[in-house]
Amino acid sequence: MNRALIFVRGRVQGVGFRWWTRARALELGLVGHARNLPDGRVEVNAQGPQESIQALIELLGEETSLRSRPGHVSGITVQWHEPTDGLSGFRER
Repeated sequence: MNRALIFVRGRVQGVGFRWWTRARALELGLVGHARNLPDGRVEVNAQGPQESIQALIELLGEETSLRSRPGHVSGITVQWHEPTDGLSGFRER
């Protein structure tokens, strides 16, 4: 079990990006959240198997998106952390 904070830059607010991210995370069996940050980025907190988190990171940054990802991603920063107890589901915040 792993956890990553993924910060996504680009045109990712107001375009359905968090909803799309939630759908992909649930398909991959991840728990956590996606939320807008005041500086225009989206923060994705994803917890689950390393392979699933890595697959989500690849989908988030895929150019050109083969999964109809909304918006445009100009960059991604990933921070790896210890898993957190008590997370369930994947939410948009």
